[in-house]
Amino acid sequence: MASKRPQTFAKRARELAVKEKRDLKRAKKAAQRNAAANGEVAAETPAEAGQTGEPAGELASDSEGVSESNADADRPAPA
Repeated sequence: MASKRPQTFAKRARELAVKEKRDLKRAKKAAQRNAAANGEVAAETPAEAGQTGEPAGELASDSEGVSESNADADRPAPA
């Protein structure tokens, strides 16, 4: 018997993406364990290390110092 709400393609795509990410992570960790067992140093690329090549301080400059509380300062108070 078919379910009332079949699984959507978007949900299935999300689940597959998560599964692939977990599989890649497991493979990477296994490679690191094997390298450590053999006395080798596993080299990481900047992407694997979580580095984007952009300093972390520059990420905060995208908002240009405007927070939600400052953005509402121009609006009059509700009556």
